[in-house]
Amino acid sequence: MKKTDKQLANQSVKIQSVKKSAKQEMKKNIKQNSELKSLNAKMSNLKKDNNKSKLKSEKSTSKKMVEQILNNVRPTPAFETTHTNEEKIEKITYHFTEILKTLGMDLSNDSIQDTPKRIAKMYVNEIFSGLNPESFPKMTVIDNEMQYDQMVVVQNIKVLSVCEHHFQTIDGHATVAYIPNRKVLGLSKINRVVQFFSRRPQVQERLTKQIADCLQYVLETEHVAVHITAKHYCVIARGVQDESSKTSTSDLRGHFKEKHETRIEFLKHCRTQA
Repeated sequence: MKKTDKQLANQSVKIQSVKKSAKQEMKKNIKQNSELKSLNAKMSNLKKDNNKSKLKSEKSTSKKMVEQILNNVRPTPAFETTHTNEEKIEKITYHFTEILKTLGMDLSNDSIQDTPKRIAKMYVNEIFSGLNPESFPKMTVIDNEMQYDQMVVVQNIKVLSVCEHHFQTIDGHATVAYIPNRKVLGLSKINRVVQFFSRRPQVQERLTKQIADCLQYVLETEHVAVHITAKHYCVIARGVQDESSKTSTSDLRGHFKEKHETRIEFLKHCRTQA
């Protein structure tokens, strides 16, 4: 049976209505998707802002903690500088260039033309990095839930520093011990504390004391001991030029100083170090 013109017209209207509804639904979905994307973007930005704020807060807290620790450590004769590391490198490069020129070195030679900058970067980023509080290691301290009350000893910790009198190498090893009270320190952090205070112009006596000061404050225990034996290249390479002598320094506190048996036990560990 053939459809009448009226039926065809009605069908066409229905089709147009369906198409119109479909378009409206599509526009509605697009709008909802756009709003959803906008909402997701806002939430993402908010999360980033929160993370930045949290990171900034953590950095601020960390900086404050480092300041508190270093305020309880006897100071190195130094003052706080406002120069960035890049500015320090630039200044040291300039002045070391002048030193080499004064010595009569030919800086046009490709072997030494970059020496001033190499030395500047080495000073700032490596051997004197301990002058920068930002280089202080993160302290992983946990509660002494295991109630450990015997000495913890770390032997043969490498000590590589620079004598502040002649800027010659100090090369040796440290033995560090403590008897826990309420806190226990991650073992590698002891090595890092030794390294941090070594990475600056030093005298061995002060270095020994600074390590002990730091650990006593961080661990909240007076029972701390530090022993360092080292060769000093200001003695080896110049002056008396004695290649065989070594220097030993100790700082014994709490039971390590007051209790004979504890002192003897620690010193036995010191004698077995490399």
